[in-house]
Amino acid sequence: MNIVVTGGAGFLGSHLCEALLAQGHTVFCVDNFFTGRRENVAHLTNGKFHLIPHDIVDKLTMPERIDQIYNLACPASPPHYQHDPVKTVQANTEGVINVLELAKLHQARVLQASTSEIYGEPLEHPQKETYRGNVNTMGPRACYDEGKRAAETLFFCYQQEHNVDIRIARVFNTYGTRMAENDGRVVSNFILQALRNEDITMYGDGSHTRSFCYVDDMIKGLIALMNSDVSTPVNLGNPKEVSIKQLAEMIIALTHSSSRITFKPLPQDDPLKRKPDITIAREKLLWTPIVELEEGLKKTIDYFKGLI
Repeated sequence: MNIVVTGGAGFLGSHLCEALLAQGHTVFCVDNFFTGRRENVAHLTNGKFHLIPHDIVDKLTMPERIDQIYNLACPASPPHYQHDPVKTVQANTEGVINVLELAKLHQARVLQASTSEIYGEPLEHPQKETYRGNVNTMGPRACYDEGKRAAETLFFCYQQEHNVDIRIARVFNTYGTRMAENDGRVVSNFILQALRNEDITMYGDGSHTRSFCYVDDMIKGLIALMNSDVSTPVNLGNPKEVSIKQLAEMIIALTHSSSRITFKPLPQDDPLKRKPDITIAREKLLWTPIVELEEGLKKTIDYFKGLI
């Protein structure tokens, strides 16, 4: 098949391109390199891989007939999506419309990489796909949270009005190799600080929780969803919940670091709990994450050792 991956030079996107090429597909990687990096896909020298520098906010065209589109084009960490909040909203509205128009034109199936952040500060735990969320529309994270909610709405509008074949993945915290050093995510922050024996900066008292999914598992989930008959939103993530303090202590132990933990105030609207209910993914996609946190952290630590 001919498959488009927008945001294909990013953390998740580059792993997805790699997996699709391994399955024998022709892959068109679209990226404007706002957070994606050319080095993430530099090793993809397969003749079926095509890198297309492009911003999806501008009209998107393809040189060949397209069968599937994975839309991953959006900055996903707070420092990046808050850097230009208007651009973040545009990527999730104008950009998503352009992706959907391309899908309509080619009669291609299209998957939206949505996010657990659409649930906001959840009043339901764990979060099921039926939960409608608790999001502050005027907070510092709203450009991303509300942008992704609008993107889901647009997907359903195109399904209803134009019969576009849609898939929606609500992606929970994911980590692994090719994470950017400056992306501001907790796993990369803690690993880099630990490897440098710097104080580990913890926002809040460390009791707030996350559920971390290793990138290899997430890519398998995205591909399984794309090739399923499930057109309603599906949570993809690891349901094993861990406190942020536990994560920091685990990383300190695995890196044999002398780092100490320092505490700072929790940022506004930062969720206190995050855990997916993955019943639908298990039952309908036959998918469940298998990489244990310690195993995934070791691989990620080795990756960052190589960078620094």
